[in-house]
Amino acid sequence: MEYVKLAELYETLEKTSKRLEKVYHISSFLKKCPNSELKNVVYLLQGKIFPAWDERTIGLNSKLILKSIAKASGEPTSKIEKLWVKFGDLGLAALEVLKNKKQQTLFSEKLSIGTVISILRKITETEGAGTVDRKISMVAKLLTSSTNKESKYIVRTVLGELRTGIQQGTLRDALIFAFLPKIIGVNYYCQECKSPNLNTKKCMNCNAPLETNFSKAYKPKICVMSDELVQKECILPSSETKARELYNKMVTLVQHAYDMSTDMGEIASLLKEKGLDGIKNLSLEVGKPIKVMLYLKAKNINDALNTVGKPAIIEKKFDGFRMQIHRKNDKVFLFTRRLENVTRQFPDVVEYVKKYIKSNNFIVDCEVLGIDPKTKKILPFQHISQRIKRKHNIAQMVKELPVKIVVFDAIMINGEVLLNQPLDERMKKLKSIIKNEKNKVELVEELVSGSEKQIEKFYMQALKEGHEGIMIKNMKGIYKPGARVGYGMKIKPVMEPLDLVIVGAEWGEGKRAKWLSSFTLACKDKDDLKEIGKVGTGIKEKSELGVSFAELTKLLKPLIIEKKGKTVKVKPKIIVEVHYEEIQKSPTYSSGFALRFPRVVRLRSDEKPLDEISTLQQVKRFYEMQK
Repeated sequence: MEYVKLAELYETLEKTSKRLEKVYHISSFLKKCPNSELKNVVYLLQGKIFPAWDERTIGLNSKLILKSIAKASGEPTSKIEKLWVKFGDLGLAALEVLKNKKQQTLFSEKLSIGTVISILRKITETEGAGTVDRKISMVAKLLTSSTNKESKYIVRTVLGELRTGIQQGTLRDALIFAFLPKIIGVNYYCQECKSPNLNTKKCMNCNAPLETNFSKAYKPKICVMSDELVQKECILPSSETKARELYNKMVTLVQHAYDMSTDMGEIASLLKEKGLDGIKNLSLEVGKPIKVMLYLKAKNINDALNTVGKPAIIEKKFDGFRMQIHRKNDKVFLFTRRLENVTRQFPDVVEYVKKYIKSNNFIVDCEVLGIDPKTKKILPFQHISQRIKRKHNIAQMVKELPVKIVVFDAIMINGEVLLNQPLDERMKKLKSIIKNEKNKVELVEELVSGSEKQIEKFYMQALKEGHEGIMIKNMKGIYKPGARVGYGMKIKPVMEPLDLVIVGAEWGEGKRAKWLSSFTLACKDKDDLKEIGKVGTGIKEKSELGVSFAELTKLLKPLIIEKKGKTVKVKPKIIVEVHYEEIQKSPTYSSGFALRFPRVVRLRSDEKPLDEISTLQQVKRFYEMQK
């Protein structure tokens, strides 16, 4: 399949902010996609070249891509930099400068999707002397043989900044509409060709005008499709409930399949070849991370017990970062909750796993805690967060910032998948393989109780020891990847912190003129982001004291997509944990809410993906809870 066809789809997606339209266009494209290309197309639609869990990266930043564009175009980097500043988008700068190429095209053949992804994957494997120059040359080779439209999206793909607004839920629904043909998203039926259409001026199939030539509008926009209904040129109201139930069932099944495999390309391939039967029996595989189970926030101990039942399993809630540990014989894999492979960064954890966990085929869920090498006390998360991204001097970092793992759940033991087994059974099997070794590998301390008084005492002790709070878990609850389903509740002593993404900022004044400040925050609302206020407190002038202005400025500058005076908009990527005194209603921000006295506590970008930031629904719930 020609890459230009995918580039045209990108352009179409970029022009609409309507989620259903994106779903329609993606699903229509996927239907026509050859089986041999389907996986690669799905990866590229996510702005990736591998599944989400794969650790390989292209490893080229904006400055190096700028050199690739210069090499492909024959233009000086200074000219390209000016275009970059003008557009705020290196992809658009590439499109502009490559309109009149000075270099001769290397290929007469059109670029295929296979060629593009093959070269990009080859870049990830390039090592040794001259690696950077060879990577720059390979990207330049792609750009030289591309059309203007293609070059724009090649650059964006290499940078991981596709800007088409495709969220995981959008792609999931597109797969449902493409390969599970009993349901389809529509607004109108064309009377000329009987094709389902979105609300457009012309039929997407035959170009007949829809202003005067359409059937009855349909709501909701999900319906059951059958020949009988198409012949009647409208959707019968009686089908709406059935359609919604069918759609919800399919969403649940496909989402579960993704939570299990974290590979949307694999799911697309299975759906196309075998339908729902293809994904129903997806199983765990050591070395491929799954979405970890997430927990709800309880108002208090009584609220938690009413949700999970009595007696419950009570555990301490730690201020560390979540780690999923996999082992198959001598091979150990370590993954963060963002599915990043951090095995190389934690050789000490690998050593502990081999020595103190007595199983050669398992997946366990745990928390990694930093330890002060002198006092042996637990350190707050921000002290050890730098270990996640560390590439060099790892041995030295292990000495300076040692860690321990506290194991609290089992997903697989001795090759047996435990997802559908109750928590108390999972814990019994977990205890059988853990050899407790203080400050290295420890099994989580448990209290089994239904007494509020006893749990309160355990809670106060956890806070006294410097932990965040406690977890209260349903003893018979199964392990549900990626879901907050009420099998466990967390209790913390303050208003629930929000994990929000920075979408804008302002350049400071005076001694802070060189730094970005007054950061605009946003929460998630389905596939959109809604602003919820600004924050400037909790951020330090010196990096050793916590999250600093300099650190945030360094992270955000490459993400600037628009400038207006001192105000900038940035690509939503940097996530911060924010504490606050109160949530207030506010017409100023698109969420309808604002935070009173917000302050930044720590960065969460290294451990939390964008699709797991706090939602508007959560904000509304916390607003009601505080009343």
